[in-house]
Amino acid sequence: MTGTTDRDISTAEETGAHVSLAELALAFLKLGTIAFGGPAAHIAMMENEFVTRRRWLTREQFLDRLGAANLLPGPSSTEMAIFIGYEKRGWRGLLVAGTGFIVPAAILVTAIAAAYVRYGSLPRAGGMLYALKPVVIAIVIQAFWKLARSAIKSTWLALVGVAAGVLYAFRWHEVLILAMAAGVAAGPYFYRRWKRSRALPVAMLAPLTLGPGLLGTASVTATSGLWRLFLVFAKIGAVLFGSGYVLLAFLRTDLVDRLHWLTPQQLLDSVAVGQITPGPVFTTATFIGYLVSGVPGAITATVGIFAPAFFFVAASGVVIPRIRRSPLAGAMLDGVVAGSLALMGVVAWQLGRAALVDLVTVVIAVLSLILLLRFRVNSVWLILAAGAFGLVYRG
Repeated sequence: MTGTTDRDISTAEETGAHVSLAELALAFLKLGTIAFGGPAAHIAMMENEFVTRRRWLTREQFLDRLGAANLLPGPSSTEMAIFIGYEKRGWRGLLVAGTGFIVPAAILVTAIAAAYVRYGSLPRAGGMLYALKPVVIAIVIQAFWKLARSAIKSTWLALVGVAAGVLYAFRWHEVLILAMAAGVAAGPYFYRRWKRSRALPVAMLAPLTLGPGLLGTASVTATSGLWRLFLVFAKIGAVLFGSGYVLLAFLRTDLVDRLHWLTPQQLLDSVAVGQITPGPVFTTATFIGYLVSGVPGAITATVGIFAPAFFFVAASGVVIPRIRRSPLAGAMLDGVVAGSLALMGVVAWQLGRAALVDLVTVVIAVLSLILLLRFRVNSVWLILAAGAFGLVYRG
C-alpha cells in the first residue's frame, strides 16, 4: 500500500493477536461510560483506543469500517463498535462490543427518565458540559489528523475530500455525497484503463434516490403495546441517515404528530438527554420508551432502534475484505473513506463553533490538544478532569 510505514506494518502484524470476549466487553463498557460528544467524538475515541493504544486494528482497517458505517443507516459510532467486535471475534464479538457500548448509556438514561417522570424536569449538567465540549473538540481534531494522514493517499483523494466537505457544509445529503465521492475517486482507475486499452470504459451507476420512499414515515401495523413500540423504533433505526437533528424530525413525526405518545416538550427533553449523556445519541429512544411504558418500554425501544445496526453490520462485515481485493472497488472505498473524513471535519468545525464560546473554553481545547498530540495523554483522564473542573467552575 502506498505510504505504508514500518510502524503500520508492525501494527498490522500485531492486530492478529487474540482478543477475548471479556476484553471486548470491558473495553466497550468503559468507552460507553465516558464517550461524550456525539458520533464524531466516539469515533475519535475508538481510533485512539483500538488503533493507537491497543492496536487491535490497523488504521486502514479502521478507515474501511468507518466508510462502511457512514454508508449504512443507523448510529454510525455504534456501528463502528459492532464492526470492531465482528473483526476481532466474529458474530459473538459483534454482539458483545455493540451491547457493551450501548448498555452504560441506556442504564444512565433510564435512571434520568425515572427522575424526570418523578420530578418533571431534567438534572442540570451545564457546568460539566461547558468544560467537556472543548475536550471533545480536541479529541476529534486529534483523530481527524491521524486518520487523514493514512486515508488521503493522493492529491486526487484530497480534492475528493475537500469537495465532499464543501457539499456537506451546503447541506447535501451525506449518502449522496459519499456515493459521488466513490464515483469520482474511481476516476484515475478508469483513466489508467483507458490509457492501456485506448478505449474509455462506460460506467453505469444506478440512480440514488433519497426521497419520501426512504425518509418518509412508514406505517406501523402492530396492534398496540410493546410490540408496536418496538416496530416504531426499529423502523427509525433501519432508515435514518444523519445527525441527531434528523432523529428529532423522525421522532416528532411518529411520536408527537401521528401517535400522540409525547408532547413537544417531552420530545425536546428526550433529545436533550441523548445529547448530554455518554454513549450513543440514539439512547434518546431509551428515554422515550421509559416515558411510554416504564422499564419494559425503555428496554423495548432501545432494542428496537439498535437492532437494525447489528443486522446491517453482520450482513456487510464479510464484504469489506473482498472489496479491498478489487482495484475498482478498492478505489471507490478510498473515496468513501475520504468523504467520511470530510464529513467528520465539517462536524468538528460546527461543534467547535458551539463549544468554544470564551477564552476559558479555547484554553481548555488548546491544552487538551497539546496533551493528546505531544504527550499522548489518555483521553479518559482529560474527560474526567474536564468534567470535574466544569462542575467546580460553573456548578
